[in-house]
Amino acid sequence: MNIIIERYDDRYRDQVLKVWEASVRDTHDFLHAEDIDFYKAIVETIDFNQFDVRLALSEHDGVIGFIGVAENRLEMLFLRPDYRGKGIGKVLTRLAIDKLNVTEVDVNEGNTNAVGFYKYFGFEQYDRSSLDSSGKPYPILMMRLSDSEIKGKS
Repeated sequence: MNIIIERYDDRYRDQVLKVWEASVRDTHDFLHAEDIDFYKAIVETIDFNQFDVRLALSEHDGVIGFIGVAENRLEMLFLRPDYRGKGIGKVLTRLAIDKLNVTEVDVNEGNTNAVGFYKYFGFEQYDRSSLDSSGKPYPILMMRLSDSEIKGKS
């Protein structure tokens, strides 16, 4: 599989939004349908040029995944469902840690696969919020790279 990683460009906006929605519907089974619609309306207003967004592109399928980084925080990682489990999330996360200096991520507690994924990379929970940033009852785990992982980057 030939994957290209490149910076976000507005010509990919519709594809990014479709990947976000497909990914959330596939991985966030703890959300109610009306909540997905609520978050979708918020995501549709995001200016992806305001932070560092990298796209995973396939020659035949266009955008198959993306990450968004602001300062040292991984703000988003989403993959098309048919590309999950193929190492693309690992490539994007390694890029975020090694090149974009990511040391923190917030993750839905109910997304246990994502929690395990970030633990694999050395992220450890340091705090928990019983509500998400929109005030909805979806607990958020605040995670950061362990000291040994951060030292390993130096």
